[in-house]
Amino acid sequence: MSFVSFLKLVEIQTKVASVIPFLSGTFYALYRFNAFSLKNFLLMFGSLMCIDMTVTTINNYQDFRKANKRHGYGYESHNAIVRDSLKESWVLSIIAVLFSVAAVLGFLLFVSTNIVVLALGSASFVIGILYSFGPVPISRTPFGEIFSGVFMGFIIPFIAIYIHAFDGELLNIMLQGKTMSFEMNVQEMLYIVLISVPSVTGIANIMLANNICDIEDDTENKRYTLPIFIGRDNSLKLFTILYCIGYSALAALVVLGAVSLILMLVLVTIIPVGKNIRIFYEKQIKEDTFVLSVKNFIIVNGALAFILAVQAIINFIL
Repeated sequence: MSFVSFLKLVEIQTKVASVIPFLSGTFYALYRFNAFSLKNFLLMFGSLMCIDMTVTTINNYQDFRKANKRHGYGYESHNAIVRDSLKESWVLSIIAVLFSVAAVLGFLLFVSTNIVVLALGSASFVIGILYSFGPVPISRTPFGEIFSGVFMGFIIPFIAIYIHAFDGELLNIMLQGKTMSFEMNVQEMLYIVLISVPSVTGIANIMLANNICDIEDDTENKRYTLPIFIGRDNSLKLFTILYCIGYSALAALVVLGAVSLILMLVLVTIIPVGKNIRIFYEKQIKEDTFVLSVKNFIIVNGALAFILAVQAIINFIL
Protein backbone atom coordinates (compact mmCIF):
# COMPACT_ATOMS: atom_id res chain seq x y z
CA MET A 1 0.00 0.00 0.00
CA SER A 2 1.41 3.38 -1.03
CA PHE A 3 1.35 6.40 1.26
CA VAL A 4 -1.04 8.13 -1.14
CA SER A 5 -3.42 5.15 -0.91
CA PHE A 6 -3.23 5.31 2.88
CA LEU A 7 -4.12 9.01 2.88
CA LYS A 8 -7.02 8.27 0.56
CA LEU A 9 -8.17 5.37 2.72
CA VAL A 10 -8.28 7.49 5.89
CA GLU A 11 -9.62 10.48 3.90
CA ILE A 12 -7.04 12.80 5.39
CA GLN A 13 -8.75 15.85 3.87
CA THR A 14 -11.76 15.30 6.16
CA LYS A 15 -9.70 15.53 9.36
CA VAL A 16 -10.26 19.27 9.33
CA ALA A 17 -13.62 18.45 10.94
CA SER A 18 -11.70 17.21 14.00
CA VAL A 19 -8.71 19.54 13.97
CA ILE A 20 -10.61 22.85 13.86
CA PRO A 21 -12.87 22.06 16.89
CA PHE A 22 -9.75 20.83 18.69
CA LEU A 23 -7.95 24.11 17.99
CA SER A 24 -11.03 26.17 18.91
CA GLY A 25 -11.16 24.41 22.26
CA THR A 26 -7.45 24.96 22.82
CA PHE A 27 -7.61 28.66 22.02
CA TYR A 28 -10.73 29.06 24.17
CA ALA A 29 -8.88 27.49 27.12
CA LEU A 30 -6.08 30.00 26.59
CA TYR A 31 -8.51 32.90 26.25
CA ARG A 32 -10.98 32.06 29.01
CA PHE A 33 -8.83 30.20 31.55
CA ASN A 34 -5.30 31.30 30.62
CA ALA A 35 -4.30 27.63 30.71
CA PHE A 36 -2.24 25.45 28.35
CA SER A 37 -0.39 22.11 28.65
CA LEU A 38 1.82 21.18 25.70
CA LYS A 39 2.01 17.53 26.78
CA ASN A 40 -1.77 17.16 27.01
CA PHE A 41 -2.18 19.06 23.73
CA LEU A 42 0.09 16.63 21.87
CA LEU A 43 -1.42 13.52 23.50
CA MET A 44 -4.95 14.53 22.60
CA PHE A 45 -4.03 15.59 19.07
CA GLY A 46 -2.36 12.22 18.38
CA SER A 47 -5.22 10.21 19.89
CA LEU A 48 -7.84 12.31 18.11
CA MET A 49 -6.25 11.93 14.70
CA CYS A 50 -5.76 8.19 15.09
CA ILE A 51 -9.33 7.47 16.24
CA ASP A 52 -10.71 9.72 13.48
CA MET A 53 -8.69 7.83 10.87
CA THR A 54 -9.80 4.53 12.44
CA VAL A 55 -13.48 5.46 12.12
CA THR A 56 -13.05 6.64 8.53
CA THR A 57 -11.22 3.46 7.53
CA ILE A 58 -13.89 1.30 9.16
CA ASN A 59 -16.57 3.28 7.34
CA ASN A 60 -14.85 2.77 3.98
CA TYR A 61 -14.38 -0.91 4.73
CA GLN A 62 -18.05 -1.29 5.67
CA ASP A 63 -19.11 0.48 2.48
CA PHE A 64 -16.85 -1.84 0.52
CA ARG A 65 -18.25 -4.97 2.16
CA LYS A 66 -21.94 -4.03 2.23
CA ALA A 67 -22.43 -2.13 -1.00
CA ASN A 68 -25.25 -3.45 -3.17
CA LYS A 69 -24.48 -0.92 -5.87
CA ARG A 70 -20.97 -1.57 -7.12
CA HIS A 71 -20.64 1.20 -9.67
CA GLY A 72 -20.78 4.98 -9.63
CA TYR A 73 -18.91 7.78 -7.90
CA GLY A 74 -19.39 6.60 -4.34
CA TYR A 75 -18.00 3.12 -4.93
CA GLU A 76 -15.50 3.09 -7.77
CA SER A 77 -13.56 6.31 -7.28
CA HIS A 78 -14.40 7.56 -3.79
CA ASN A 79 -13.63 4.32 -1.95
CA ALA A 80 -9.85 3.83 -1.82
CA ILE A 81 -10.17 0.07 -1.24
CA VAL A 82 -11.79 -0.33 -4.65
CA ARG A 83 -9.87 2.39 -6.46
CA ASP A 84 -6.43 1.11 -5.42
CA SER A 85 -7.33 -2.59 -5.10
CA LEU A 86 -6.23 -2.70 -1.47
CA LYS A 87 -6.02 -6.05 0.29
CA GLU A 88 -8.59 -6.52 3.02
CA SER A 89 -5.92 -7.86 5.37
CA TRP A 90 -3.96 -4.61 5.01
CA VAL A 91 -7.04 -2.52 5.66
CA LEU A 92 -7.90 -4.52 8.80
CA SER A 93 -4.31 -4.22 10.02
CA ILE A 94 -4.38 -0.46 9.59
CA ILE A 95 -7.62 -0.29 11.58
CA ALA A 96 -6.06 -2.32 14.40
CA VAL A 97 -2.85 -0.25 14.52
CA LEU A 98 -4.60 3.13 14.40
CA PHE A 99 -7.06 2.12 17.11
CA SER A 100 -4.28 0.77 19.33
CA VAL A 101 -2.24 3.95 19.05
CA ALA A 102 -5.32 6.08 19.74
CA ALA A 103 -6.14 3.99 22.84
CA VAL A 104 -2.59 4.19 24.23
CA LEU A 105 -2.36 7.96 23.74
CA GLY A 106 -5.84 8.38 25.19
CA PHE A 107 -4.88 6.39 28.28
CA LEU A 108 -1.75 8.50 28.76
CA LEU A 109 -3.92 11.61 28.52
CA PHE A 110 -6.18 10.21 31.25
CA VAL A 111 -3.15 9.54 33.46
CA SER A 112 -2.07 13.13 32.93
CA THR A 113 -5.53 14.54 33.79
CA ASN A 114 -8.41 12.76 35.54
CA ILE A 115 -11.40 10.43 35.25
CA VAL A 116 -13.53 12.95 33.33
CA VAL A 117 -11.21 12.62 30.35
CA LEU A 118 -11.31 8.83 30.64
CA ALA A 119 -15.12 8.79 30.72
CA LEU A 120 -15.62 11.19 27.80
CA GLY A 121 -12.76 9.69 25.79
CA SER A 122 -14.08 6.15 26.24
CA ALA A 123 -17.59 7.22 25.24
CA SER A 124 -16.17 8.91 22.15
CA PHE A 125 -14.23 5.77 21.20
CA VAL A 126 -17.34 3.60 21.55
CA ILE A 127 -19.57 5.96 19.56
CA GLY A 128 -16.85 6.40 16.95
CA ILE A 129 -16.66 2.65 16.34
CA LEU A 130 -20.44 2.14 16.45
CA TYR A 131 -20.78 5.01 13.99
CA SER A 132 -19.36 2.83 11.22
CA PHE A 133 -19.42 -0.72 12.62
CA GLY A 134 -21.92 -3.21 13.93
CA PRO A 135 -25.17 -4.74 12.70
CA VAL A 136 -26.68 -1.26 12.27
CA PRO A 137 -23.95 1.43 12.07
CA ILE A 138 -25.09 4.86 13.26
CA SER A 139 -24.04 6.37 9.92
CA ARG A 140 -26.70 4.24 8.21
CA THR A 141 -29.49 5.56 10.44
CA PRO A 142 -31.34 8.90 10.78
CA PHE A 143 -29.20 9.67 13.85
CA GLY A 144 -25.88 10.11 12.06
CA GLU A 145 -26.09 13.91 12.03
CA ILE A 146 -26.87 14.07 15.76
CA PHE A 147 -24.07 11.76 16.89
CA SER A 148 -21.42 13.18 14.56
CA GLY A 149 -22.38 16.75 15.44
CA VAL A 150 -22.46 16.26 19.20
CA PHE A 151 -19.41 14.03 19.59
CA MET A 152 -17.18 15.82 17.10
CA GLY A 153 -18.59 19.31 17.48
CA PHE A 154 -18.98 19.42 21.26
CA ILE A 155 -17.04 16.60 22.95
CA ILE A 156 -13.82 17.36 21.04
CA PRO A 157 -13.66 21.07 21.94
CA PHE A 158 -14.82 20.35 25.49
CA ILE A 159 -12.04 17.82 26.09
CA ALA A 160 -9.60 20.17 24.33
CA ILE A 161 -10.56 22.83 26.89
CA TYR A 162 -10.71 20.48 29.86
CA ILE A 163 -7.24 18.96 29.45
CA HIS A 164 -5.81 22.41 30.11
CA ALA A 165 -8.24 23.54 32.83
CA PHE A 166 -9.03 20.23 34.55
CA ASP A 167 -7.59 21.30 37.90
CA GLY A 168 -10.11 24.13 38.25
CA GLU A 169 -13.80 24.03 39.10
CA LEU A 170 -15.11 23.43 35.58
CA LEU A 171 -16.16 19.80 36.04
CA ASN A 172 -15.08 17.31 38.69
CA ILE A 173 -16.03 13.71 39.51
CA MET A 174 -14.79 12.47 42.86
CA LEU A 175 -14.82 8.92 44.20
CA GLN A 176 -14.57 8.39 47.95
CA GLY A 177 -15.16 4.80 48.97
CA LYS A 178 -18.67 3.92 47.79
CA THR A 179 -19.62 7.53 47.23
CA MET A 180 -19.39 9.48 43.97
CA SER A 181 -19.77 13.26 43.97
CA PHE A 182 -20.20 15.49 40.95
CA GLU A 183 -19.41 19.20 40.70
CA MET A 184 -19.91 21.49 37.71
CA ASN A 185 -19.60 25.19 37.02
CA VAL A 186 -22.95 25.68 35.27
CA GLN A 187 -22.12 29.12 33.87
CA GLU A 188 -18.81 28.07 32.33
CA MET A 189 -20.36 24.87 30.95
CA LEU A 190 -23.09 26.95 29.30
CA TYR A 191 -20.45 29.14 27.68
CA ILE A 192 -18.58 26.06 26.40
CA VAL A 193 -21.80 24.64 24.97
CA LEU A 194 -22.49 27.91 23.14
CA ILE A 195 -18.94 28.28 21.78
CA SER A 196 -19.22 24.71 20.46
CA VAL A 197 -22.57 25.12 18.68
CA PRO A 198 -21.06 26.32 15.36
CA SER A 199 -18.90 23.17 15.32
CA VAL A 200 -21.87 20.96 16.18
CA THR A 201 -24.09 22.41 13.47
CA GLY A 202 -21.26 22.63 10.93
CA ILE A 203 -20.28 18.99 11.32
CA ALA A 204 -23.93 17.88 11.34
CA ASN A 205 -24.36 19.77 8.06
CA ILE A 206 -21.37 18.02 6.49
CA MET A 207 -23.06 14.70 7.29
CA LEU A 208 -26.43 16.04 6.15
CA ALA A 209 -25.07 17.35 2.85
CA ASN A 210 -23.34 14.04 2.21
CA ASN A 211 -26.58 12.15 2.83
CA ILE A 212 -28.64 14.54 0.69
CA CYS A 213 -26.26 13.94 -2.20
CA ASP A 214 -26.46 10.18 -1.66
CA ILE A 215 -30.24 9.77 -1.33
CA GLU A 216 -30.56 7.58 -4.42
CA ASP A 217 -27.48 5.47 -3.73
CA ASP A 218 -28.31 5.14 -0.03
CA THR A 219 -31.81 3.95 -0.87
CA GLU A 220 -30.36 1.26 -3.12
CA ASN A 221 -27.75 0.29 -0.54
CA LYS A 222 -30.34 0.28 2.29
CA ARG A 223 -28.78 3.13 4.25
CA TYR A 224 -31.77 4.71 5.98
CA THR A 225 -30.36 8.18 6.58
CA LEU A 226 -32.16 11.31 7.77
CA PRO A 227 -32.84 12.79 4.27
CA ILE A 228 -34.54 9.54 3.26
CA PHE A 229 -36.90 9.90 6.23
CA ILE A 230 -37.70 13.63 6.01
CA GLY A 231 -37.25 14.16 2.27
CA ARG A 232 -34.92 16.31 0.18
CA ASP A 233 -36.83 19.60 0.60
CA ASN A 234 -37.02 19.38 4.40
CA SER A 235 -33.37 18.34 4.53
CA LEU A 236 -32.34 21.46 2.60
CA LYS A 237 -34.39 23.63 4.97
CA LEU A 238 -32.69 21.96 7.94
CA PHE A 239 -29.32 22.59 6.27
CA THR A 240 -29.97 26.35 6.41
CA ILE A 241 -31.54 26.35 9.89
CA LEU A 242 -28.49 24.69 11.42
CA TYR A 243 -26.21 27.48 10.21
CA CYS A 244 -28.60 30.05 11.69
CA ILE A 245 -28.46 28.25 15.05
CA GLY A 246 -24.66 28.35 14.97
CA TYR A 247 -24.53 32.11 14.39
CA SER A 248 -27.20 32.71 17.04
CA ALA A 249 -25.14 30.84 19.65
CA LEU A 250 -22.14 33.13 19.04
CA ALA A 251 -24.33 36.21 19.34
CA ALA A 252 -25.67 34.85 22.64
CA LEU A 253 -22.11 34.47 23.95
CA VAL A 254 -21.38 38.12 23.27
CA VAL A 255 -24.65 39.23 24.89
CA LEU A 256 -23.86 37.14 27.99
CA GLY A 257 -20.45 38.75 28.23
CA ALA A 258 -18.52 35.47 27.94
CA VAL A 259 -16.41 36.79 25.07
CA SER A 260 -15.56 40.20 23.71
CA LEU A 261 -17.47 41.97 20.96
CA ILE A 262 -14.71 41.14 18.48
CA LEU A 263 -16.17 37.63 18.20
CA MET A 264 -19.03 39.15 16.21
CA LEU A 265 -16.59 39.44 13.31
CA VAL A 266 -17.43 35.78 12.67
CA LEU A 267 -20.81 37.02 11.43
CA VAL A 268 -19.03 38.41 8.35
CA THR A 269 -18.76 34.80 7.18
CA ILE A 270 -22.52 34.84 6.57
CA ILE A 271 -21.77 36.32 3.14
CA PRO A 272 -19.73 33.42 1.66
CA VAL A 273 -21.71 30.83 3.63
CA GLY A 274 -25.01 32.21 2.28
CA LYS A 275 -23.65 32.06 -1.27
CA ASN A 276 -22.62 28.42 -0.82
CA ILE A 277 -26.03 27.54 0.62
CA ARG A 278 -27.74 28.99 -2.46
CA ILE A 279 -25.49 27.00 -4.79
CA PHE A 280 -26.16 23.81 -2.82
CA TYR A 281 -29.92 24.45 -3.04
CA GLU A 282 -29.66 24.51 -6.83
CA LYS A 283 -28.03 21.09 -7.12
CA GLN A 284 -26.91 18.42 -4.68
CA ILE A 285 -24.21 16.42 -6.45
CA LYS A 286 -21.53 14.59 -4.46
CA GLU A 287 -18.58 15.39 -6.69
CA ASP A 288 -19.63 19.02 -7.33
CA THR A 289 -21.45 20.62 -4.39
CA PHE A 290 -20.96 18.42 -1.32
CA VAL A 291 -17.63 20.15 -0.74
CA LEU A 292 -19.54 23.39 -0.07
CA SER A 293 -20.60 22.06 3.34
CA VAL A 294 -16.95 21.41 4.18
CA LYS A 295 -15.99 24.88 2.96
CA ASN A 296 -18.73 26.44 5.10
CA PHE A 297 -17.47 24.55 8.14
CA ILE A 298 -13.92 25.77 7.56
CA ILE A 299 -15.05 29.34 6.91
CA VAL A 300 -17.16 29.66 10.08
CA ASN A 301 -15.15 27.59 12.52
CA GLY A 302 -11.80 28.58 11.08
CA ALA A 303 -12.74 32.22 11.63
CA LEU A 304 -13.90 31.40 15.17
CA ALA A 305 -10.65 29.59 16.00
CA PHE A 306 -8.59 32.44 14.53
CA ILE A 307 -10.41 35.13 16.52
CA LEU A 308 -10.11 33.11 19.73
CA ALA A 309 -6.37 32.72 19.06
CA VAL A 310 -5.99 36.47 18.50
CA GLN A 311 -7.91 37.21 21.69
CA ALA A 312 -5.75 34.77 23.65
CA ILE A 313 -2.58 36.46 22.33
CA ILE A 314 -3.92 39.92 23.20
CA ASN A 315 -4.77 38.78 26.74
CA PHE A 316 -1.29 37.29 27.14
CA ILE A 317 0.40 40.50 25.99
CA LEU A 318 -1.76 42.71 28.16
